[in-house]
Amino acid sequence: MTRTTTPLTAMHRTLRRLFVFSLLLLAVIAAGWYATRPKPVAVVVSEVQAGLVEATVTNTRAGTVKACRRARLAPPQGGQVAELLVRKGDRVEGGQLLLRLWNDDLAAQVALARSEAQAASARADEACLVAEVAQREARRTNTLHKQNLVSDEQRDRNETDAQARAAACTAARASARVANDRVRLNEALLERTLLRAPFAGMVAETTGEVGEFVTPSPPGIPTPPAVDLVDNSCLYVVAPIDEIDAPRVAVNMPARILLDAFGNHPFAGHVARIAPYVLDVEKQARTVEMEVEFDDPQDIAKLLAGYSADVEIILERRENVLRIPTEALLEGNRVLLFDGDLLHERQIETGIANWQYTEVVNGLATGDRVVTSIEREGVRAGVHAVVEQATGKAK
Repeated sequence: MTRTTTPLTAMHRTLRRLFVFSLLLLAVIAAGWYATRPKPVAVVVSEVQAGLVEATVTNTRAGTVKACRRARLAPPQGGQVAELLVRKGDRVEGGQLLLRLWNDDLAAQVALARSEAQAASARADEACLVAEVAQREARRTNTLHKQNLVSDEQRDRNETDAQARAAACTAARASARVANDRVRLNEALLERTLLRAPFAGMVAETTGEVGEFVTPSPPGIPTPPAVDLVDNSCLYVVAPIDEIDAPRVAVNMPARILLDAFGNHPFAGHVARIAPYVLDVEKQARTVEMEVEFDDPQDIAKLLAGYSADVEIILERRENVLRIPTEALLEGNRVLLFDGDLLHERQIETGIANWQYTEVVNGLATGDRVVTSIEREGVRAGVHAVVEQATGKAK
């Protein structure tokens, strides 16, 4: 039997083909959009939490650990080294002899002066004894004169002799003092050939050996010291800060000291001195020198003079306040919030801040997530984003 196609059946088939074609077209369009749609940017976010925020000032260039007492010693006069009594690393006491120049001639002069002083003292004793005898004789003659037993001439002669002997005694005593002064002068000249430790400490460096000649530094021409002596029992840090920050710093403000040799371990300290002048070195940024002392004397035992150091001076502390990482802050006190899969910009009000954290006074709440990777390409308000890393549980 022959099947006939009615107009209604043909129309249904046509509509069905159109529907399938439309579905295929939509699928192609959707696939094209999915393939070409903007990909979400990966961002690092930090959760807003309460914690400690400090306003701080840091040094502009690396500081240095210095000893409270360090002496680059050299004999006050030149000469040949006869004895070098210390080596690098030796600990010495105050007054200990470190180095002796050849001084046999001066030692002989001291011995000669002492002998002369001894002789002068003996001559003075002799003259004064003779003067005492003459004085007693004059007194006896005066008594006899009163009894008319001696002449006036004899009395006058004895009194004059007593006076002369007394003057000779005085002169001899003065000569003895001169001789003693000459001894001290020669001893001082001899002492100039000896180098002694002005305080207890450790020998950091020695220059020269026995038999070599050393000379004092001419004015304006520094020469290596014969002995470099360091007292490591007292250390402090010298560091420059920018002149703009200097007015906010005061003596006794707390500080943290970081040393490259000890990684991220901070040492507690305080500002001990602020230089009363501004440094202008080779047209660089003008700075003010700060001295920071260590709070714990036990910390000093671990350190060496000369370590490089960074100083963070704490101007103000606020605990348990809302804070965000400072790296999340855009110009004009703006932040990017991650909400769902979109980034939104928000204006906030900030308080004190440092390089690590910024206080949030208004505009954010606990639990909000701010973007810290704001320098990445494509990170801006209105774009889709995915979280690459989340940080920010307050410590």
